[in-house]
Amino acid sequence: MMAGPLITLWSIRVACVLYFISIAAWITRKTESMRMVWTIAFIFYLVHVAAAFHSYHHWSHDAAYEETARQTAELFGMRWGGGLYFNYLFTVVWAGDVLWIWLDPAGHRRRPRWISAAIQTFLAFMFFNATVVFAEGWVRWLAVILTAGLGLLWLRTSKHILEK
Repeated sequence: MMAGPLITLWSIRVACVLYFISIAAWITRKTESMRMVWTIAFIFYLVHVAAAFHSYHHWSHDAAYEETARQTAELFGMRWGGGLYFNYLFTVVWAGDVLWIWLDPAGHRRRPRWISAAIQTFLAFMFFNATVVFAEGWVRWLAVILTAGLGLLWLRTSKHILEK
């Protein structure tokens, strides 16, 4: 395998692992460690996007759209590349959250819960699709285990919070 595809593959794998770690830190309220891991995960994600656009799509939105449509048709029987726009939105939302956590950490901590919930729900939806729905093999099963683990951690933590 050439360098471009390897960078594309491993940068997203590292980003996903760091994403899961940062979400675990967020759930357990370890926000200082979460901020750094969250940012590094995002940087690895950006490396993945750049490597994918360079190695697979030759910096063409149309090529990326067609590949998204092909993968969607392969999985769901419907040729639709619109999921690419969700990926663009994902990038903007995550970038905004990373900027917010660094430029106004106190504001980030004080923001209404519904904003955090909306951001994290959207990001989790996208990660779940990328790592479980569209992935295969051991990556899919690892993501299922990590997702279940985060769910259990959240239930355990939220139960504790509700008891207070």
